[in-house]
Amino acid sequence: MSGLTNTLVICVVVVLVVVRQFKAQEIGTDRRWWLIPAVLVLMAVRDPDLLDPQHRVASVTLLAAELLVGLAMGAGWARTSHVWTEPDGTTWSKGTKATAVVWAVGIGLRAALFGIGALLHVRQGTPGLMLALAATLMVRSGLLILRAGPSPSAYGVADAAPGPMRKEPV
Repeated sequence: MSGLTNTLVICVVVVLVVVRQFKAQEIGTDRRWWLIPAVLVLMAVRDPDLLDPQHRVASVTLLAAELLVGLAMGAGWARTSHVWTEPDGTTWSKGTKATAVVWAVGIGLRAALFGIGALLHVRQGTPGLMLALAATLMVRSGLLILRAGPSPSAYGVADAAPGPMRKEPV
């Protein structure tokens, strides 16, 4: 895929995510929360420009740092999001001012990594950014689902702990 297409995909995902993070969203209703990160990963690993062949070690190091920033950003985003449960049992989340700070710091760190890569003459494209964004979204969604806790049963009755299993005669 071309660099322009990748850049457009990243911009659309970031705008969608940033706009949605400050609106209340129900947690756990979308069972395909992993779909956008999976598509981003597939697009990134298929791109031949994921690593710079002339600077392989520096390229892998920068990619690993980018992924660590993405993971930390996802964890920080999930931690700073306000999570609450409505009387009907639905769990919701909404970004806070601290969430905006997490985003600003994450973008600053990514810009610094890009600058370091430029100083080292490492060719960097959008695939690394797509992988980091996928990591951010995956960690954030997973942690919010964990924070939301177990979903109530369909009938509004708490799930009972399973008793000891009894062997049926054959």
